[in-house]
Amino acid sequence: MSDINVQKLTIVQQAIASCCGAIITSLFVTPLDVIKTRLQAQRNPFREALTIFLYTILLGNCFVYSNGLMDHVYVCENGDSKAWCKKPGHFKGTLDAFVKIIRIEGIKSLWSGLPPTLIMAIPTTAIYFTCYDQLCEALRNRLGKHDEHIPVIAGSLSRFGSATVVSPLELVRTQMQYRRSTYKQLYLRISTKVAVDGWSSLWQGWSSTILRDVPFSAMYWYNYERFKKTMCKEVGANEPTFFVSFTSGAASASIAAVVTQPFDVVKTHRQTQLWENETLKSKFLRDSKSTWAIMRKIATRNGITGLFAGMTPRLFKVVPACAIMISTYEYGKSFFSHLNE
Repeated sequence: MSDINVQKLTIVQQAIASCCGAIITSLFVTPLDVIKTRLQAQRNPFREALTIFLYTILLGNCFVYSNGLMDHVYVCENGDSKAWCKKPGHFKGTLDAFVKIIRIEGIKSLWSGLPPTLIMAIPTTAIYFTCYDQLCEALRNRLGKHDEHIPVIAGSLSRFGSATVVSPLELVRTQMQYRRSTYKQLYLRISTKVAVDGWSSLWQGWSSTILRDVPFSAMYWYNYERFKKTMCKEVGANEPTFFVSFTSGAASASIAAVVTQPFDVVKTHRQTQLWENETLKSKFLRDSKSTWAIMRKIATRNGITGLFAGMTPRLFKVVPACAIMISTYEYGKSFFSHLNE
């Protein structure tokens, strides 16, 4: 992946370097991921006709307010139920969503889904980055050290494997961000869905995830390796510095994110629709099974811009996330490489 000799590192050291990067990155970008998920979910055409309703929880003097975007549990002190009126309105953009979520739900809501994000991020990055390095090393021995196809092949294969393994965890994370729930409520929804549709339902949105992540990974690594090589020559470095890794990661992530944005929108739509009551499902859902069919429906109902819903928050998330992740990982590899000498 870089000029750092991977053979000097153990697989455990590579995994540790990637996991440290995953933790730092997750803490930083989770609020942006929450906002992105909310903005994309509100573009869903089914929610426009969804009636605002209230229902009473019998086990206590409180009620749940649901507006189709999220659920809120309010405790009615002294019979006062006016708090439910302070509901979030339609999010007009990234900044508007940021302000309203903090004002209505509290700042902690921006980190909703962080535990499953960390649970997902750690195995994903350990598998992804370690496999990428190992595949690159194996391909260099077969195809030659300077073959430009190596980052594309290694990036695609490693991402396919890691995305398949953690797909159920990503589904849980998206649901926690989309509809704020307790772990008990989330467990009940998941267990009910599995009982009705089987375990395969946990891979809902897998195809759109693969269509988004594999091309993203191929483009990202190809551009990253080229940018990194060019910048290292410019600064006269034998191995990438933190600045070189950070800048190369940000630039390559920007390109890949724009190209794969429609697949990210489809993935979010599929996963947030998974738990809808069957009575709310329209002909749109029944007829739009494939990724391409859903993309056509979204474009028909919301225009081409509908396929790029949440582009700004995704760029704000993906670009710094990739930059932080790759620079931290490269630094970790460099640290262990010098430690082993």
